[in-house]
Amino acid sequence: MTSPRTVLRLDEVSISLSTAGDAVTPVGPINVSLVAGESLGIVGESGSGKSLTLKAIMGLLPPGASVSGSMDFNDSDGSVVPSQLARGRGLSMVFQEPMTALNPTMRVGTQVAWGVRARNGVSRADAAARAVDLLDQVGIPEPARRARMWPHQLSGGLRQRVVIAMALATEPSVLLCDEPTTALDVTVQAQILTLLKSLRESLGMSLVFVSHDLGVVAKVCDRIVVLYGGQVVETGPTDIVLTAPRHPYTAALLAAVPSYARVGFPLAGIGGSPPDPRDFPPGCRFAPRCSFARDECRSGAMELVATDGHATTCIRADEPLELTR
Repeated sequence: MTSPRTVLRLDEVSISLSTAGDAVTPVGPINVSLVAGESLGIVGESGSGKSLTLKAIMGLLPPGASVSGSMDFNDSDGSVVPSQLARGRGLSMVFQEPMTALNPTMRVGTQVAWGVRARNGVSRADAAARAVDLLDQVGIPEPARRARMWPHQLSGGLRQRVVIAMALATEPSVLLCDEPTTALDVTVQAQILTLLKSLRESLGMSLVFVSHDLGVVAKVCDRIVVLYGGQVVETGPTDIVLTAPRHPYTAALLAAVPSYARVGFPLAGIGGSPPDPRDFPPGCRFAPRCSFARDECRSGAMELVATDGHATTCIRADEPLELTR
């Protein structure tokens, strides 16, 4: 049986930022791979490095940022190029705030058509017709009429559908989604998640979905990567990681999720604060907040150790994590 083709691979990737003459490395090293047709979720607290990693893949880091390691995109023709060079060809991205992702001075159909022309070099008329088709594909009612509207004339849910149509305009094989449902209400959020799942299946795309919401990731992702302090602390099939976590941080995130079984009780929190990237602690970066930490957790490098496709950096992975849920 032929193994699935790896379409995106991050190998020992670290991201450094220059601030006031000093360099800080908030992310890395990270090793992540994505196979054709797979949906991969990346979760963690704010500041864990999720969005920064996606921007690095797309080559959209701010001035003063640098990346070490390799980020490779494997095209369907077998060619392997740095992921930044695949932007607008094999890679597209959906951003989390549709109002800021859209140009307020351009009609939405024109913005979608730009991607079509950039990818295929077709005429304006053909690109405009294709833009209407894409708006229809992402479930926008009356797409021809909506294509002539300005972003401010659309609801938040429709604007996010336009942003998805823009990403699809370049016919990507990998779609990166940076918390695309964060600014939406629950009903619209569910519609966007259903749309992304449907598009992934119908177009055969691979999906990378960044979120801080474990419930959202559980609905759309086959596999999950948990980031803490800019490093991968756990990864594996979504259903296994979310039902039998091996890292205390993952277990603590799950314990903080509202549950019908805990109605009337306060939510479990995670004591302390995320680590300062200017002064990461030695050893496991979660150790200062972890109730299971030992002395050996606070020194030495923590490496991912895998068992049956489920990997974690925790040295107590084989012990039950009995946290208050």
